Amino acid sequence: MVRARARHILVSTQQECEDIKSKIQNGEEFATMAQQYSQCPSGKQGGDLGEFGPGQMVKEFDQVVFRDEVGKVHGPICTQFGYHLIEITSRA
Repeated sequence: MVRARARHILVSTQQECEDIKSKIQNGEEFATMAQQYSQCPSGKQGGDLGEFGPGQMVKEFDQVVFRDEVGKVHGPICTQFGYHLIEITSRA
């Protein structure tokens, strides 16, 4: 079965998500931004969600993690929880 590792940042608005993505693209560390801005408890660990398989996360999240490019920051992705930036750190 395919497994992936990812980090994410969860915020309540699309604009905030886009602003944080710009900061990351301009050189800010993903983990630092997660600690500063993420509303998810994983923010304390730099947004690290650990390893998981298909179906363990909400559908919109799964579609990105198991389909899109590893090592890039994807988003904003809207789910029932808010807006996410997702960085896929590995997939095998």
